[in-house]
Amino acid sequence: MRQELIQKKKSKIKNFMSQRSPTEVLVFGFAVVILFGAVLLTLPIATQSGISANFVDALFTSTSCVCVTGLVVVDTGTYWSVFGQVVIICLIQVGGLGFMSFATMFFVLAGKRITIKNRLLIQSSVNMDSLSGIVKFAKYIFYSAFAIEAIGALFLSFVFIPEFGWLKGIGYSVFHSISSFCNAGFDLMGNYSSLTKYVDNFIVNFVVCALIILGGLGFAVTSDLIFVRKFKKMSMHSKFVLVSTGILLLAGFILFFIFEFNNAKTMGNLSVHGKLLASMFQSVTPRTAGSNTIDIAGLTAPSIFLTMILMFVGASPGSTGGGVKTTTMGIILMTVISVVQGKKDVVAFKRTIAGPLIRRSISIVFIASGLIILMIFVLLCTEIGAPFEQVIFEVLSAFGTVGLSMGLTPHLTIQGKLAISLTMFIGRLGPLTIAYAISQSEKHARENIGNFKLPEGNIMIG
Repeated sequence: MRQELIQKKKSKIKNFMSQRSPTEVLVFGFAVVILFGAVLLTLPIATQSGISANFVDALFTSTSCVCVTGLVVVDTGTYWSVFGQVVIICLIQVGGLGFMSFATMFFVLAGKRITIKNRLLIQSSVNMDSLSGIVKFAKYIFYSAFAIEAIGALFLSFVFIPEFGWLKGIGYSVFHSISSFCNAGFDLMGNYSSLTKYVDNFIVNFVVCALIILGGLGFAVTSDLIFVRKFKKMSMHSKFVLVSTGILLLAGFILFFIFEFNNAKTMGNLSVHGKLLASMFQSVTPRTAGSNTIDIAGLTAPSIFLTMILMFVGASPGSTGGGVKTTTMGIILMTVISVVQGKKDVVAFKRTIAGPLIRRSISIVFIASGLIILMIFVLLCTEIGAPFEQVIFEVLSAFGTVGLSMGLTPHLTIQGKLAISLTMFIGRLGPLTIAYAISQSEKHARENIGNFKLPEGNIMIG
């Protein structure tokens, strides 16, 4: 009798999931992982004090991990035990690579058949346009991520093992390598200090920046870098991502160097070598990484505004990062340039950018902007007395899954924590699922309408 009830429940769950679209399953899957992580973090063994963590704090931390953000309400290095820190890094890994990548590897290792439904789920998870080669690509994500993280941990161990000893040094190297590649921004240094004591350490700066950039480029681009290599032969997507990323990194590096050169609160007291490393790191980390080597609260006003812009843009599609994505902003910029020049088509790399892509990009930016404005308003209501610039910074950091903070996060009210948790969740899944939903809607519209087209109307603008 009991087995029959269990079987009926399994059947109901299976039927319920089979009726859900890939986008709904993706959202549901991330939510389940977050709740599971929150439950684990509320266990007494997860804290150094042995006292169960507040559920809201555990939920906030789990959301920040799975959404690879890095915002924390309690210090990761001093509040959580080794068990809690292991839970955190596992959640970051699942959130960064996507739970469907792990599910795919489980199916492959177990010798199970990957159904069309599963392939659609993987496609939605990794933001690919085609089902062709999707399982092979999921395997590449899994293996390449672990290979890059292992290499990163190896290089970081040259700094952390001499400082912390073999066991702790290896643990720190693995933790920070995974956190950096997944663009999470979590650290174990304690007292909310992040990587500030390594501001002039070349190995830590170079390795962490390299991991953040590789994670933020997207797996499709790293695949082209590994297997295609020649820029001319790469896909248009890879070219677009590499050029836009390069421009943002270079512009950020130059501007931060200028804005913070004489700022005693950040880079003013560093050597030229230290200033160069700090400027490089600060141009990279707003691209959804969240680690910092200088005091974010001490930045000059122009640097704070620049950081906000970079956080909003974020990383690239199909990556471990968030934001509205480099390609989205790039397409909109190219569209504006084409309109100003009076050109009919939007062209990049000798290819015309399709109309649906332009409409999708504008929709994503508009919806993202609306969400950010709404959450800023919510936080202004919940965080009475908080400086306006800190509230804006906090919301942008949460939406872009960045993790940088001007010091507001640990002082958030319960309502504020829940609002930021929701912002992180939507920020991680929002642009991806919106893009997928819009593309499917456009596909259905093309299939249903056929050749029929309504007369054009004219509206004055400007």
